[in-house]
Amino acid sequence: MYTTPEQFASAGKAGFDNFFAVASTGFAGFEKLVELNIATCKAMFDESTSTARAALEVKDAKELMAFNASLAQPAVEKSISYSKQVYGIVAETQAALRKSAEEQSSSMQKEFATLVDKSLKNAPAGSETAVAAFKSAVAAATSAYDNASKIAKQAVDMAEANLANVATKAAENVKAATKTAAKRK
Repeated sequence: MYTTPEQFASAGKAGFDNFFAVASTGFAGFEKLVELNIATCKAMFDESTSTARAALEVKDAKELMAFNASLAQPAVEKSISYSKQVYGIVAETQAALRKSAEEQSSSMQKEFATLVDKSLKNAPAGSETAVAAFKSAVAAATSAYDNASKIAKQAVDMAEANLANVATKAAENVKAATKTAAKRK
């Protein structure tokens, strides 16, 4: 595949660069998740402190019920917000990794096609049918890979849309339940 030491060294360097680019992307996503978790923990600690203070000021059972009901919806909304932020970070990292993989795959396909063309130019006379069949098989395999990639992307997009719908419905259900509980008091 590589005819000169320069080509071999260039391919090695490209592989090395790709590895570190992917690793850097993964670490950046991990760093964002850590930062989110630290911020979330700080916010939860502050909220727990103020909630505990407010709970100590409750005087009777009716006030306690109202206090508990007032905590439900914000807790669910914060949970949904946190989940969306985590999902956003993961989706962003995944998209960057997918883009890198697609670029690498495209580069490898071009390199393979060039190698095949060079090899087939030196094919012996009378092997045109075999050469055409081989080229056709390579084209079919490339097309199948492209179709599979498109289907996988559509599945990911559909899952993202479903997750957004579930989160929205959950928030609506909590609001409705909180309103119903408040009316019963």
